[in-house]
Amino acid sequence: MAFSLIPDGVYQSVFHLDREELKARGITLILADLDNTLARYGQRQPDEQLIAWVRALREEGFELFILSNSRKPIRARDFAAALDVPFLNRAGKPGTAGFCAALERMGRKPEQAVMVGDQIFTDVLGAKRAGVRVYLVEPIRLSGNPGRYVRYGVETPFRALGRKRGGR
Repeated sequence: MAFSLIPDGVYQSVFHLDREELKARGITLILADLDNTLARYGQRQPDEQLIAWVRALREEGFELFILSNSRKPIRARDFAAALDVPFLNRAGKPGTAGFCAALERMGRKPEQAVMVGDQIFTDVLGAKRAGVRVYLVEPIRLSGNPGRYVRYGVETPFRALGRKRGGR
Protein backbone atom coordinates (compact mmCIF):
# COMPACT_ATOMS: atom_id res chain seq x y z
CA MET A 1 0.00 0.00 0.00
CA ALA A 2 1.63 3.23 -1.18
CA PHE A 3 1.39 6.41 0.85
CA SER A 4 1.64 9.49 -1.32
CA LEU A 5 -0.12 12.82 -1.42
CA ILE A 6 1.25 13.76 -4.83
CA PRO A 7 -1.11 13.29 -7.79
CA ASP A 8 0.14 11.85 -11.08
CA GLY A 9 -1.00 15.04 -12.80
CA VAL A 10 -3.19 18.08 -12.32
CA TYR A 11 -5.80 19.24 -14.81
CA GLN A 12 -8.05 22.28 -14.94
CA SER A 13 -11.14 20.05 -15.07
CA VAL A 14 -12.29 16.59 -16.12
CA PHE A 15 -12.83 18.03 -19.59
CA HIS A 16 -9.09 18.58 -19.94
CA LEU A 17 -8.03 14.97 -19.30
CA ASP A 18 -5.82 13.60 -22.05
CA ARG A 19 -7.83 10.60 -23.25
CA GLU A 20 -5.12 9.59 -25.71
CA GLU A 21 -2.66 9.31 -22.82
CA LEU A 22 -5.18 7.26 -20.85
CA LYS A 23 -5.60 4.88 -23.80
CA ALA A 24 -1.82 4.59 -24.19
CA ARG A 25 -1.58 3.57 -20.52
CA GLY A 26 -4.24 0.88 -20.97
CA ILE A 27 -6.77 2.71 -18.81
CA THR A 28 -10.39 1.87 -19.55
CA LEU A 29 -12.08 2.89 -16.29
CA ILE A 30 -12.35 6.41 -14.93
CA LEU A 31 -13.28 6.57 -11.26
CA ALA A 32 -14.49 10.07 -10.53
CA ASP A 33 -15.41 11.97 -7.41
CA LEU A 34 -18.77 13.72 -7.61
CA ASP A 35 -18.63 16.93 -5.54
CA ASN A 36 -16.44 19.66 -7.00
CA THR A 37 -15.06 17.24 -9.60
CA LEU A 38 -18.03 16.37 -11.82
CA ALA A 39 -20.47 18.86 -10.33
CA ARG A 40 -20.83 21.72 -7.86
CA TYR A 41 -21.78 20.77 -4.31
CA GLY A 42 -25.52 20.26 -4.23
CA GLN A 43 -25.96 20.17 -8.02
CA ARG A 44 -28.73 17.62 -8.55
CA GLN A 45 -28.37 16.86 -12.26
CA PRO A 46 -25.47 16.83 -14.73
CA ASP A 47 -25.19 19.73 -17.12
CA GLU A 48 -25.03 19.36 -20.91
CA GLN A 49 -21.24 19.67 -21.02
CA LEU A 50 -20.82 16.75 -18.61
CA ILE A 51 -23.40 14.63 -20.47
CA ALA A 52 -21.52 15.24 -23.74
CA TRP A 53 -18.20 14.38 -22.06
CA VAL A 54 -19.55 11.07 -20.73
CA ARG A 55 -20.96 10.27 -24.17
CA ALA A 56 -17.53 10.94 -25.73
CA LEU A 57 -15.87 8.71 -23.12
CA ARG A 58 -18.16 5.83 -24.04
CA GLU A 59 -17.52 6.32 -27.74
CA GLU A 60 -13.79 6.05 -27.04
CA GLY A 61 -14.16 2.85 -24.99
CA PHE A 62 -13.96 4.27 -21.46
CA GLU A 63 -16.34 3.59 -18.62
CA LEU A 64 -17.09 6.09 -15.87
CA PHE A 65 -17.78 5.12 -12.26
CA ILE A 66 -18.73 7.73 -9.66
CA LEU A 67 -16.86 7.09 -6.40
CA SER A 68 -18.13 9.57 -3.84
CA ASN A 69 -17.88 10.13 -0.12
CA SER A 70 -21.29 11.81 -0.25
CA ARG A 71 -23.61 11.07 2.65
CA LYS A 72 -26.59 11.90 0.44
CA PRO A 73 -27.37 8.61 -1.32
CA ILE A 74 -30.33 9.95 -3.28
CA ARG A 75 -28.29 12.73 -4.86
CA ALA A 76 -25.45 10.42 -5.91
CA ARG A 77 -27.91 7.81 -7.15
CA ASP A 78 -29.93 10.31 -9.18
CA PHE A 79 -26.84 11.99 -10.62
CA ALA A 80 -25.35 8.66 -11.68
CA ALA A 81 -28.69 7.53 -13.13
CA ALA A 82 -28.91 10.70 -15.23
CA LEU A 83 -25.52 9.79 -16.71
CA ASP A 84 -26.33 6.07 -16.85
CA VAL A 85 -23.17 5.20 -14.93
CA PRO A 86 -22.56 3.06 -11.84
CA PHE A 87 -21.76 4.70 -8.52
CA LEU A 88 -20.76 4.09 -4.94
CA ASN A 89 -21.53 6.69 -2.31
CA ARG A 90 -20.08 6.70 1.19
CA ALA A 91 -16.96 5.24 -0.41
CA GLY A 92 -14.84 5.91 2.67
CA LYS A 93 -11.96 7.61 0.86
CA PRO A 94 -9.06 7.65 1.68
CA GLY A 95 -9.74 4.06 2.69
CA THR A 96 -9.25 1.49 -0.03
CA ALA A 97 -12.48 -0.53 0.33
CA GLY A 98 -14.47 1.75 -1.99
CA PHE A 99 -11.77 1.62 -4.65
CA CYS A 100 -11.56 -2.17 -4.41
CA ALA A 101 -15.36 -2.50 -4.59
CA ALA A 102 -15.53 -0.28 -7.68
CA LEU A 103 -12.72 -2.15 -9.42
CA GLU A 104 -14.30 -5.51 -8.63
CA ARG A 105 -17.73 -4.40 -9.76
CA MET A 106 -16.29 -3.14 -13.05
CA GLY A 107 -14.00 -6.14 -13.55
CA ARG A 108 -10.80 -4.09 -13.66
CA LYS A 109 -7.36 -4.18 -12.09
CA PRO A 110 -5.88 -1.06 -10.49
CA GLU A 111 -3.58 -0.45 -13.47
CA GLN A 112 -6.61 -0.27 -15.79
CA ALA A 113 -8.17 2.60 -13.85
CA VAL A 114 -7.56 6.23 -13.01
CA MET A 115 -9.12 8.20 -10.19
CA VAL A 116 -10.08 11.80 -10.90
CA GLY A 117 -10.85 14.02 -7.94
CA ASP A 118 -10.40 17.44 -6.41
CA GLN A 119 -8.95 16.62 -2.98
CA ILE A 120 -5.52 15.46 -1.92
CA PHE A 121 -6.46 13.92 1.44
CA THR A 122 -9.31 11.78 0.11
CA ASP A 123 -9.06 11.22 -3.64
CA VAL A 124 -5.28 11.21 -4.09
CA LEU A 125 -4.37 9.42 -0.89
CA GLY A 126 -7.08 6.79 -1.32
CA ALA A 127 -6.23 6.08 -4.95
CA LYS A 128 -2.51 5.84 -4.23
CA ARG A 129 -3.17 3.44 -1.35
CA ALA A 130 -5.30 1.29 -3.69
CA GLY A 131 -2.62 1.27 -6.40
CA VAL A 132 -4.70 3.39 -8.79
CA ARG A 133 -3.24 6.23 -10.86
CA VAL A 134 -4.78 9.57 -9.85
CA TYR A 135 -5.30 12.92 -11.49
CA LEU A 136 -6.32 15.95 -9.54
CA VAL A 137 -8.63 18.58 -10.99
CA GLU A 138 -9.14 22.10 -9.80
CA PRO A 139 -12.28 22.35 -7.67
CA ILE A 140 -15.30 23.61 -9.58
CA ARG A 141 -16.31 26.04 -6.86
CA LEU A 142 -14.92 26.82 -3.42
CA SER A 143 -17.50 29.24 -2.12
CA GLY A 144 -19.96 28.27 0.57
CA ASN A 145 -17.71 26.60 3.12
CA PRO A 146 -14.75 28.40 4.74
CA GLY A 147 -13.17 25.06 5.63
CA ARG A 148 -12.68 24.30 1.95
CA TYR A 149 -10.39 27.32 1.58
CA VAL A 150 -8.23 26.07 4.43
CA ARG A 151 -8.14 22.51 3.11
CA TYR A 152 -7.27 23.56 -0.43
CA GLY A 153 -4.65 25.95 0.93
CA VAL A 154 -2.93 23.11 2.77
CA GLU A 155 -3.02 21.06 -0.44
CA THR A 156 -1.22 23.74 -2.51
CA PRO A 157 2.31 22.25 -2.32
CA PHE A 158 1.05 18.80 -3.32
CA ARG A 159 -0.89 20.28 -6.24
CA ALA A 160 2.27 22.08 -7.37
CA LEU A 161 4.27 18.85 -7.30
CA GLY A 162 1.50 17.10 -9.24
CA ARG A 163 1.60 19.80 -11.93
CA LYS A 164 5.28 19.00 -12.46
CA ARG A 165 4.32 15.39 -13.16
CA GLY A 166 1.83 16.28 -15.85
CA GLY A 167 -1.53 17.62 -16.79
CA ARG A 168 -2.75 20.93 -18.05
